[in-house]
Amino acid sequence: MALVDYECRDAVGWITLANPDGGNAFNFEAADALAAAVRRAVHERVKVIVLRAEGRFFSVGGDLTGFTDAASFPDYLNDLATAGHRIIAELTRSDAIVVSVVQGTAAGIGFPIAMAADLVLASDAAKFTLGYTKVGLTGDGGTGLLARSLGLHRTLRLALLNDVLTAAEAHSAGLVARVFPAAELESAATEIIAGLAAGSRGAQAGIKRVIRAAMTDDVETQLAREARTMTSAAHDPDSVEGITAFLAKRPAEFAD
Repeated sequence: MALVDYECRDAVGWITLANPDGGNAFNFEAADALAAAVRRAVHERVKVIVLRAEGRFFSVGGDLTGFTDAASFPDYLNDLATAGHRIIAELTRSDAIVVSVVQGTAAGIGFPIAMAADLVLASDAAKFTLGYTKVGLTGDGGTGLLARSLGLHRTLRLALLNDVLTAAEAHSAGLVARVFPAAELESAATEIIAGLAAGSRGAQAGIKRVIRAAMTDDVETQLAREARTMTSAAHDPDSVEGITAFLAKRPAEFAD
């Protein structure tokens, strides 16, 4: 049974965590399959990468049964964390816009993997929690991302008290872009994703790079980066089409 399914259609790479009976737990097999799917989407130059999951859970996090069977517990943790870090880095570096569609609980490393997306769409039944200190561990992939998004003390609260964020709370905190009733999540997400897939590849990739870089760049470096990116976009035929369409009051038709 494949733990991760991949399909490319209409400039979108659809990646599905497909082990609902196992809570879409993160182990080496799942990590390898997810990494392969992400690499394939990048290789196929999709405009949008979608992360979604089957079953009640987006992901329960690391596979604790694997922890107990490991010959060396520290080595196991290090190797599994490193595999998760590579996936998160690949998603954040990708020129594709990454969308997480979270239908249920995202726990442990499932939380930062979902949050590695540029946009997170969630069911009103979705929940988010770290849970590491409950089992005597520290974070393995998302504490830095969360601290940048949430700030110091809200992230410390999540890490130390193991609070569970509802979808509404995650939306209020800015982690989740949109929340939908569970029955409407798939259709609403599909509509948003289709809109992104119809957008300008160069403009969307450029604005993603600029905004993500702003988290670490100083002001002068960031302003220079924005100027370079805007100039580069002006050379793209999509910019001519976008401006022409705007002036003509018609929808733009960007290249695939």
